[in-house]
Amino acid sequence: MNDPASKKDSRSGSGALSEPDRNNLTMAASSSEKVDREFGGDGAVTKAPHGPISDPVYRAKVEKKMKRKLDLRCSLFFVIYIMNYLDRNNIAAARLRGLQEDLNLNDQEYATCLSILYVGYILMQVPSNMLINRISRPSWYIAGAMLLWGLVSTLSGVVQDFGGMVATRFFLGFIEAAFLPGALLILSKWYTRKELTSRNAILFCGNLISNAFSALIAAGVLSNMQGVLGHAAWRWLFWIEGAITMAIAILAAFVLPDLPWNARGFTKEELEVAQLRMTEDVGEVDQDSAEQGTFDGFWMAVKDYKIYLMMLTFTTYVIGLSFNAYFPTLTGTLGFDYVPTLLMSSPPWLFSCIVSLINAWHADRKKERFFHITWPICMGLVGFIISMSTLNLAARYVALFLQAGSYAGFIVFYSWISSSFPRPPAKRAVAIALVNAFSQLGNVAGMYVWDLEENGFRGSYGIVTAMFGVTSVGCWLFRMVLKGLNKKIERGEDAWERHGDVAARSADLAHLDGLRNVTTAFRYLV
Repeated sequence: MNDPASKKDSRSGSGALSEPDRNNLTMAASSSEKVDREFGGDGAVTKAPHGPISDPVYRAKVEKKMKRKLDLRCSLFFVIYIMNYLDRNNIAAARLRGLQEDLNLNDQEYATCLSILYVGYILMQVPSNMLINRISRPSWYIAGAMLLWGLVSTLSGVVQDFGGMVATRFFLGFIEAAFLPGALLILSKWYTRKELTSRNAILFCGNLISNAFSALIAAGVLSNMQGVLGHAAWRWLFWIEGAITMAIAILAAFVLPDLPWNARGFTKEELEVAQLRMTEDVGEVDQDSAEQGTFDGFWMAVKDYKIYLMMLTFTTYVIGLSFNAYFPTLTGTLGFDYVPTLLMSSPPWLFSCIVSLINAWHADRKKERFFHITWPICMGLVGFIISMSTLNLAARYVALFLQAGSYAGFIVFYSWISSSFPRPPAKRAVAIALVNAFSQLGNVAGMYVWDLEENGFRGSYGIVTAMFGVTSVGCWLFRMVLKGLNKKIERGEDAWERHGDVAARSADLAHLDGLRNVTTAFRYLV
């Protein structure tokens, strides 16, 4: 299948503006005519005068203020992701306090309750991201979805049998599908490629911290709420966490940013700079062409062979990380009671969060992806081998830290998706959702990986070790593909298809900044 990146089009360039476009821009820049700037309903930008932001010093001040506001608003994604994973994974803690016995679930039925969530999660991700890319207020969409999944999570506390738990878990996954790919898409519309990994790391630390906090919260609720108002403690766990989720959802509707041309709480100059940054980063305005239909982004994504290699590689990574869903159980193999077990499950995830932030910061600083993905995988492999080879309690507990640390590469991988499918946004939205959705098959399979052995899960560790090995090979192959595409760009071939009015929008937006840096050549990050 041919890669769109390799196609020629008379209206496109190598990730930067073509020579005719540069000449047109130069003529526009030399004109002394003053034109009012307006934003269209679809984010289109018409010609604008040279304003104060063409002064590098002034622009730097505006950009710093804009990024400070943006970072504060986007920090709520961190909190939302904590609740996203608490509501998804609290069933593992509830199992330690009687959920499986109260609902009369055998081990296979319990595994089905875990895996069915990912069926709904997979089905909804691509349609949800296609929709969120086309609406003007994605903050309301994310907040609405959060309110609904909080409600469904509370209903998990009233189910009485296997059928009821399966139904609530399915719909929980179906609704939660809107959040992660949607949040990644919103971040990719505001942050440049050299900033995105560190911001994604902050987002994903919500996932990692939730693994730590879920154990602490579960320990408190499960220890003190048993029999309160006649209900089991595990039911209170669902009710309390679901109520917190719904409260945060209301706040999210007013705090989360929308798009770089219509976000509330930013000045006109800050929005101009936000758009200029994204145009300079890739050499093209981060907007879809008016010519594109609803499904054009989808077809562009599925015709790009790169996406299939990334989908398969990411899926094996997810299978390798499937220990996450059974982490309290794996910690329980150390032989402690359920409260110490839950408390001991927290420190490895705090360690993972610190490692992930440092790794992401360094990946952005070096503009490198492959080695920042594979070295955490190697750390996880060491943890797997220790768990398989010894029964020493101290060594096995250290191994849990190393396994949790392997998430650091997972975070960088998400940024690799965005940077490898940068334009148009409709294609990027589908690519993010499609890779993430397909990878959830790894979570479905992973629910059954850890049901092989009672003593130490040696067979299970053997499977995830093999999956990490396949992941490393897949990442190396993807790196080779991108290096080949970079060589094509250097020979003057196109980086992707560009439609006519996108070049015009890029020219109009660049006029604001006197063409500064807008013709920077694009290269894929490897």
